[in-house]
Amino acid sequence: MGFKLTIWVGNWLTGVNLCTIALNIVLNKEKSMNAEELIAIIDGKLMNPDADLTREIKGGCGADLMSDVLASIQPEAVLLTGLCNPQVVRTAQMADVSAIVLVRGKLPPKETIDLANRERIPLITSPFGMFELCGRLYQNGLKSYESSVADGDCSCEVFS
Repeated sequence: MGFKLTIWVGNWLTGVNLCTIALNIVLNKEKSMNAEELIAIIDGKLMNPDADLTREIKGGCGADLMSDVLASIQPEAVLLTGLCNPQVVRTAQMADVSAIVLVRGKLPPKETIDLANRERIPLITSPFGMFELCGRLYQNGLKSYESSVADGDCSCEVFS
């Protein structure tokens, strides 16, 4: 858990005078949320009203490659993606994703909405891009729910 420590010092800059020092400790606690809270934060629109909006969302992951999602996302995360085909819902179901957010106002085809309804996974669209959405969620206490794939066989060079 991170924290921010701010110290205000009065007129006396030498010595320690507790009366002239005010400490302001703001704890940046990580928190979880449900889909209703998520929708409010991202100005989202729920595409499938039969979804389970009470499921806990503990963190987030932003990706467009579903292979990256399967390799790195942790359960109970929100998936932010620019893809809106049914494969996104299938991947989310396999990875135990709590909600899917489509970025940049994308609207999914009926087939994707129907599948999300059957799986009861909230399918949400937001007008913001992925970068903005990640920032909004992080500011509201969600942490990254992605694991590094550096140890896996991804045919990529690892920078140090």
